[in-house]
Amino acid sequence: MNTVTSKIALAVLMTLGATSAYAKDTVVLNGFDMTLDQAWEIAEGDAEVKIDRKAEKRLEKAYDTLMTAARTGKPVYGLTVGVGLNKDHKLFDASGEMTPEALKASREFQYNALRSHSAGVGEPMDAEMVRLGMAVRLNTLLHGQTGVQPEVADLYVEYLNHDIIPVIPSRGTVGEADILLASHVGLAMIGEWEVFYKGERVSSAEAMKDAGIEPLSPIGKDALSILSNNAFATAYAMKGLKQAEQVMEVAPTTFALSLEALNGNVAPYLPQTNEVRPFPSVQAMSKTILEQLDGSYLWDANAKRPLQDPLSFRTTGYTLAMAQKATDELEKMLLIQVNASDDNPAVVLNPSKEHLKESQLQQYLVDGKGGVFPTANFNPLPVAMAVQQLNIALAQVSHNTAMRTLRLSDDHFTGLPRFLTAPGNMGHAFGAVQKTFADLHTRNKHLAQPVTFEGIAIAGNIEDTFTNMKLASDNLIGITDNLYTMFGVELLHSTQAIDLRRMENPDLKLGKATEKLYDAYREKVSFVKVDRPYTPDIAAGKLVVEQF
Repeated sequence: MNTVTSKIALAVLMTLGATSAYAKDTVVLNGFDMTLDQAWEIAEGDAEVKIDRKAEKRLEKAYDTLMTAARTGKPVYGLTVGVGLNKDHKLFDASGEMTPEALKASREFQYNALRSHSAGVGEPMDAEMVRLGMAVRLNTLLHGQTGVQPEVADLYVEYLNHDIIPVIPSRGTVGEADILLASHVGLAMIGEWEVFYKGERVSSAEAMKDAGIEPLSPIGKDALSILSNNAFATAYAMKGLKQAEQVMEVAPTTFALSLEALNGNVAPYLPQTNEVRPFPSVQAMSKTILEQLDGSYLWDANAKRPLQDPLSFRTTGYTLAMAQKATDELEKMLLIQVNASDDNPAVVLNPSKEHLKESQLQQYLVDGKGGVFPTANFNPLPVAMAVQQLNIALAQVSHNTAMRTLRLSDDHFTGLPRFLTAPGNMGHAFGAVQKTFADLHTRNKHLAQPVTFEGIAIAGNIEDTFTNMKLASDNLIGITDNLYTMFGVELLHSTQAIDLRRMENPDLKLGKATEKLYDAYREKVSFVKVDRPYTPDIAAGKLVVEQF
């Protein structure tokens, strides 16, 4: 398209209002129905954020309820009493109206809380992960049960829309709220920290001044709400899920191509087979695998085809089914997590009537219209356990791909040259490559080890249980990244085996789906005629898996 044509096309688009290529989308958040895709759209800078008007009203009402509780002398954790080991230390006299001295004491507590809890370690989180965590926290604030000033939510919006990225260390959370990490957001908002802004690392005060944003003057429960949540560990779980979904997107086709490379038997995936023991997830995955083989030569009887393949081929339907089930479960848990409040205490505007007449509950109620309730919602165990279960399931996937790749190199199982050596190649072919996926599989087994019950009692022995959700999520990211590479190495072998079979039978047909994967791989990696450095091929194969 020449320059004149380009200008005309742009003018037409502008006239029609079709400016999506030149303007960001807008995501309106209300605290209840944010999708994971919307969160990613915000994180990747493809959408600006707005707050739904009803959510604004909930914020105002919750803040009023919280401050009324303080004025009437209700003990509110993090407001009228301290936090952690200091929970019995009175911070200000809230028996009557809050005096200027009481407000001053509360503000001092807010600043001290943000400063003292900013104690993370490690390299700063990537900007995308910070934005993702902030989008999650903004939406959970809008659920309306934190009791923060509405200005706090507005600041999250301003930071996201002006692309102001607080510098947040990547380590230092035990999975009972990311208090030592998320606190840096609040520290930036009060103007006492650093951010990435317009390509530079600068003081947050400088960035806010440039963007025309007033720093936060925290009060009440602002600091506790900013620092005590699981938004950043949740963001990393979301990244792990996103990568796991890509693994599961390409896994059935990758396996089906290897089954063709082996000249394997489709029997374990037939409906007749799986009706015998009808696990729904296994039946669904077996159907998916067979769909990849539509049109394949494996449907034609072959005298050389074994009746029973190695277990790593026969059981892959079960392995992938369990991994898909675990992936789906994590998505369900995350959708709940990002659309609910994980605050302690929680401001409950319309509490259910159950048990409300009991005197224990009466002390939490405010004016009979709502209340401030202590919770354990800071514990993200449902999400952490779902992450951990997916780690274990993907370690099974890792095992199967490693063993399948080994079998494809074994002439005893394939009837092809050992290590898939091309005719005339006097070298090693794929013999040495096995160490690569052996290393990665060992790492995956290590990363899949359960971590949710690890930890030591801290904070005066009050905080004596853990979930380590970010660690589990980091492990999930590592496993899925390794699987991208392992699938790429499996494709190196399966495509080589297919080409060797086609030397004997040029008419050999692959499935429609497996042929597409074969072609996508061959666009990046050619047939190995003689030994060559395989490092570039492995890197290219990983990209094919990531993008297919």
